[in-house]
Amino acid sequence: MTQRTPSPMDLALAEAEAAAARGEVPVGAVLVDGASGAILARAGNRTEALDDPTAHAEMLAIRAAARQAGAPRLAGCDLYVTLEPCPMCAQAISFARIRRLYYGAEDPKGGGVHHGPRIFDQPSCHHRPEVYDGIGAGPAAQLLQDFFRERR
Repeated sequence: MTQRTPSPMDLALAEAEAAAARGEVPVGAVLVDGASGAILARAGNRTEALDDPTAHAEMLAIRAAARQAGAPRLAGCDLYVTLEPCPMCAQAISFARIRRLYYGAEDPKGGGVHHGPRIFDQPSCHHRPEVYDGIGAGPAAQLLQDFFRERR
């Protein structure tokens, strides 16, 4: 039997599960080179561990890939995230010139892409990635629901 190679969203979900195991809000992100498919960076939330309100999975993955590239722009790269990015992360995605954004679960309360301020729709947004939502939404949403149910 041939084993299936995990997709970038599968890897992002694994990062989200690892974040939950650390007591972090379970969000994971994977940044991929759009041309080769190579994984450039992967991360899960670390706001609690780092005492850093900006240590969202997307921010950590973008920072790591930019360091690796030696450049602040990641044109031609695709970002896979388990949850709709917040406004801060959406703005960072724009600044980094990410080519495509794929995300799983929607975030009606804190999202910044299809909810809230809709960063990419603003006239002040200089770069708008292609956005594909609902990728792996079921498992991503379930992971979040389970995480918060345990804390109530």
